Amino acid sequence: MIDIIGTYECKADIKGRIMFPVALKKQLQKVFGDGFVIKRSVFNKCLEIHPMQEWNLVVEQVNKLNRFVKKNNDFIRSYMAGLKVVDVDGSGRFLIPKDLILFANLDKQIVLSSSVNMIEIWDKELYEASVSETLKNFGSLAEDVMGNQPLDDKNGVS
Repeated sequence: MIDIIGTYECKADIKGRIMFPVALKKQLQKVFGDGFVIKRSVFNKCLEIHPMQEWNLVVEQVNKLNRFVKKNNDFIRSYMAGLKVVDVDGSGRFLIPKDLILFANLDKQIVLSSSVNMIEIWDKELYEASVSETLKNFGSLAEDVMGNQPLDDKNGVS
């Protein structure tokens, strides 16, 4: 599993290309040659870019679904709709397809935000609004999500 760290502001050029910031390039250098999958987020008006090896793990989970259950089939179709394989060029740039730019309302100012093993791609204004909204009740959210996790004996954290 890849652990990606950081939030980075960058710009998209007129063709929809984004250059990975140097710090991200260093973290992802070993997986650049394998390519990435870019897709719409399920819960947010942003995109997700998955290193191919991480995407393959997601596909393994999806392939376990019984396709003779209609809602599973509907989920698979919607989840996989619009995804694209993207490559990183020699300069560390990747191209966001036009339909995905429209979905995420991406403008020139972009935020690349790590989300453990993938990167979210946000329009800067939408990202800031989303983070601001989540931070209003973050303590309660943290308690709901992490409060019932077993503690690690070594350092008392989950």
